Amino acid sequence: MKYYSISFGFLLILVLPLILASAQNGKYERAAYHDSYEGAAQDDQDQGQGPATYDKNDDKESEPEQNGQNYEQDGDDNAPSLDTPTLLDNLASDDLLSFGYYSKSCPKAESIINKYVAKWVEEDRTLAASLLRLHFHDCAVHGCDASILLNHEGSERTAEASKSLRGFEVIDDIKAEMEKECPRTVSCADILTAASRDATVLLGGPYWDVPYGRKDGKVSVEKDAALVPMGRENITTLIEFYQSNGLNLIDLVVLSGAHTIGRATCGSLQFRLYNYAGTGRQDESLDSRYANFLKRKCRWASEYVDLDATTPQTFDNVYYKNLQAKMGLLLTDQSLYSDPRTSPIVDALADAPSEFFNHQFAVSMTRLGNILVPAAQDGGEIRTKCYSVNSNY
Repeated sequence: MKYYSISFGFLLILVLPLILASAQNGKYERAAYHDSYEGAAQDDQDQGQGPATYDKNDDKESEPEQNGQNYEQDGDDNAPSLDTPTLLDNLASDDLLSFGYYSKSCPKAESIINKYVAKWVEEDRTLAASLLRLHFHDCAVHGCDASILLNHEGSERTAEASKSLRGFEVIDDIKAEMEKECPRTVSCADILTAASRDATVLLGGPYWDVPYGRKDGKVSVEKDAALVPMGRENITTLIEFYQSNGLNLIDLVVLSGAHTIGRATCGSLQFRLYNYAGTGRQDESLDSRYANFLKRKCRWASEYVDLDATTPQTFDNVYYKNLQAKMGLLLTDQSLYSDPRTSPIVDALADAPSEFFNHQFAVSMTRLGNILVPAAQDGGEIRTKCYSVNSNY
């Protein structure tokens, strides 16, 4: 399949004013239970002492402030306050999914998911980003069928590429309560999809309606976990991966914006700091001062570092501003700004208000959650325990 960088960038430039105008005039309708989220995403709920964060104004390590921000972003005070809508009503959902799927069979499903996600994230805020990542890893392999949750020898979950995944206990906790309320009714795939949405909201991100009706797959193969991008791929590989899952170039750039929160292991980026591509030097697409900070921070591959060096505890569009400043942590992050096919979209998201990014993130997350593979759905089931197929009981 061919890629046309000019057409995507030109299209985004054309539609950006229209979407922003719509955002100013539109009304975003939230589900009634969503009111319980108000004020939930407090930056001062971060656990204990977080990792050292990067200050672009000082080439020294500094401890994170309570609000997670190290310096003010120019122009933020002038950003318009938008009551942001989404384009969800215009999205074509799969015929298998519907927003009212559990309205009669399990009307408390969403409130149960909401309650337990909030409980776990209150205890450990880092789990919110982990739930987003877990959902992505699930949908990226044979669609959103909860195959990543199956825990048996040779499953995706046991693969080397999945070793750093977290949040399984959150889903298990929700499922246990769901089985008490609505036995054999709500799938683990639906729980994980909704949990990733609720985690996003708790981080200060957007809310979106989740259609339900996914079935739990019965197949999970270890080698398939390697299909998920790990941070070293080039843009062409990423584009092909996203297109193979029915997603487009804008989805690639927008969903990468999930790296506005969360952390990565130093082992995923050390190759950029020393003898990059056999040059004997660091990756030239990396800001030199930021690289020096990372060299001090990442003495061990097992150490963690924030994906967003500027506002690591805030769900915003500063991730894209970091790319403009050559401060993308992962190679795949910075490559979004180095490649002419994706850089116009990065610029548009960086220059627009954060509300615009939130709006687009909700749309792309809906598209991600709607990835279904017919074979997995036709032969699927409603697991009673998310880590095992029903035939094991």
